[in-house]
Amino acid sequence: MTTPLSSRYRLVAVIFVVAMLIFAITRTLLAFMSPVDAELDLSTVMAVYAGGLLYDIAFFGYALIPVNLYLLLLPERLWHSWANRWWVRLCCFAVIYGLLFIVVAEILFWLEFQVRFNFISVDYLVYRREVTNNILESYPVFTILFVLLFITAGIYRLAMPFIEQGLEQYESLRRRSVFALILWLLPLVSYVLLDSNLRDIPNNHYQKELLSNGPYQFFAAFRNNELEYSGFYFTLDDQQASMILRKEVLEANAHYSDNELFSIRRQIKNDKAVGDRLNIMLVMIESLNANALTHFGGKRRLTPYLDGLLQKSLSFDRFYAVGTRTTRGLEAVTLSIPPTPGRSIVKRLGRESDMWSLGNVLAAQGYDVAFHYGGFGYFDNMNAFFSGNGYRIVDRSSVPDEMIGFANAWGMSDEYLYTAALASADEAFVQGKPFFYHIMTTSNHRPYTYPSGRIDIPSGSGRHGAIKYTDWAIGDFIERARSKPWFDSTLFVFMSDHTAGSAGKMALPVRKYHIPFFIYSPRYIKAQHVDKIASQIDVAPTLLALLGVDYTSNFFGKDILSMRAEDERALIGNYQHLGLYTKGLLSIISPKKILSQQIKPEDKESLVIAADKDDISMQRALAYYQGGSYIYGHHLNQWVAPSNIKGVADPHD
Repeated sequence: MTTPLSSRYRLVAVIFVVAMLIFAITRTLLAFMSPVDAELDLSTVMAVYAGGLLYDIAFFGYALIPVNLYLLLLPERLWHSWANRWWVRLCCFAVIYGLLFIVVAEILFWLEFQVRFNFISVDYLVYRREVTNNILESYPVFTILFVLLFITAGIYRLAMPFIEQGLEQYESLRRRSVFALILWLLPLVSYVLLDSNLRDIPNNHYQKELLSNGPYQFFAAFRNNELEYSGFYFTLDDQQASMILRKEVLEANAHYSDNELFSIRRQIKNDKAVGDRLNIMLVMIESLNANALTHFGGKRRLTPYLDGLLQKSLSFDRFYAVGTRTTRGLEAVTLSIPPTPGRSIVKRLGRESDMWSLGNVLAAQGYDVAFHYGGFGYFDNMNAFFSGNGYRIVDRSSVPDEMIGFANAWGMSDEYLYTAALASADEAFVQGKPFFYHIMTTSNHRPYTYPSGRIDIPSGSGRHGAIKYTDWAIGDFIERARSKPWFDSTLFVFMSDHTAGSAGKMALPVRKYHIPFFIYSPRYIKAQHVDKIASQIDVAPTLLALLGVDYTSNFFGKDILSMRAEDERALIGNYQHLGLYTKGLLSIISPKKILSQQIKPEDKESLVIAADKDDISMQRALAYYQGGSYIYGHHLNQWVAPSNIKGVADPHD
């Protein structure tokens, strides 16, 4: 007797059941791994599983499109051939193995970022060498793959009778067409009716992620790497936004060059230099939270050298990263521009160069400007970005192998990176040139390995050991620098690129963007703590003010030391949500033109309310981000070498 499942399409039913069970198991495991902040009561769990099932089915429908074509079009003679039978068996086994592999991948990704797959996972595929080596050095990969093979074999054995029944079926093309049409409706309905609206119903970040489907989010990330601001976000009238922005970024010691729409090009006059043509060593530390330091509440005493150095420095105690990735920190410090939605400017191939940068400004002042990176600078397009914006590159490929005593998947250990920077500084000093070196470390990153014998925590033991090694390497760097003739005339700047983990209950948990930023120069900088709210876009103007440099600016940031209380703010965001943080209030701009605010965002528990577009803080936020998108899109921050500095060439010539 012919039944609805008397069809080769019963294979789809078998894999569907397996896939839905595996997706549910994944969601369950991630739920158990979620912190208390996830607030998972019975009703929430039921809603998460119900909504998640829709995303699971949608992904299955999309993935089924090529399978559907194969099942529909393959003639009966070939369907019953020996080759097809083994091909189908192999494909079913591979699909089950692939689904189990996704479970492991999602768990590891969750441990690192507390989210399902997103644009970060897409980017990681581009840099397979670093990512693959990092995974191999961090986890027992081959053991995991071998265990998955055994689990797959067990599941396949249970499913095998149904698979064999599907392989034995005979049916006409007309009957197959009915099944094919029904299955093609699934992705069509999903495309029309299902988008991120369902995912955005929970206000809790963890609930949003648990409701999602990892593979679905992975493919959705391909089109979310860059978002058109005007199409996805609420906008003010351009004239109004321009007026607010120009008022917002104008310093007391500056005047505008023109009155064009959104033009923030202005002349800055700095007459309070701490010293004459001082050097700058700007060290950006990988993934260092402010609370790793004792001054900010750290309890483990992993940073004894930094703890002591901070007390001898000019420290900015309420300082925040603009984003959650290294490229965001590099972008903000270098260009002093708000984070634009989607991927960082650093990674926008063909549109990452010739902008108003800290490097270009100092190169025009006669400085030797370089970007020093512990890894290979092609990663995240860093070489193209920095070389296109006034910097020469010193990365792992330009340091002789004999000078690198230890390296892992991400690059040479920090101490060898600092050795290369010291050598560059010595060469610039001999040539009589001041220098500005932007140094990006890698050691405080999984797999957390470093040379043995440096600290009392074994290499590869985890993040605590990497933090302590990071601290040791900085201490070694400063003590070696003390013997240099250029030490007294150098500003040593230390900050993090972002924190080790930025996920939280809220979309933008302010506390998890808090990073250290301090400047050490015992001869020129008086030790003090500055309690003003600021972020990484303010680094360039602050350093240039300390140098006493007069310059033309296209920067969005301000000199923190000259900020008035009403000017204090920090711009923070992720790849979708954009925020302006002021004391007691975080104004957030989200896709689909949603405006919201968090009351007392510094607290662990924060009230979220819908925001009015006429609210002053919200208008400030809109002006910053709308202006940033307009200025970048219209090339208003394109670098133009100053003509009033004699004898200094355009660094791009």
